[in-house]
Amino acid sequence: MNIGVEVKLNLKVEEVQEKVVGASKLAMRDTVVEITHDAVQLSPWRTGNNRRSIAGEVSDMGVVATGGEGGAERIVNDSRIEGAVYSTSGYGGILETGHHTKSGSWVAPRPYFKPSLDRNFTQEKFAGKVKSHLG
Repeated sequence: MNIGVEVKLNLKVEEVQEKVVGASKLAMRDTVVEITHDAVQLSPWRTGNNRRSIAGEVSDMGVVATGGEGGAERIVNDSRIEGAVYSTSGYGGILETGHHTKSGSWVAPRPYFKPSLDRNFTQEKFAGKVKSHLG
């Protein structure tokens, strides 16, 4: 799951632009940390492998949160303000969306990423985080 934010400014003062971009990156970090934490808590588990494999990454910051062992996938673009929360277990997406087994039966989805995103990311919440980092 990728989260992208585009910041457009018509300010002529470079220092102000840099502060807003910096505050936006910190707000993205805070958001990704919160989403990662909730995804770890909500992840279905038997062995805990999927929970440990969950990680959150932010442009120019690398991995900012993990469930224990999650590693950097480097899926965000450092030239933009982006965040990503993902599982490296190999079956995190299957847990989220459900799947058909080899025998043809259906295993129901057990969403944990989407509820984490919905709980922690709205435009209003993100704007509030940017404002708090601006002081």
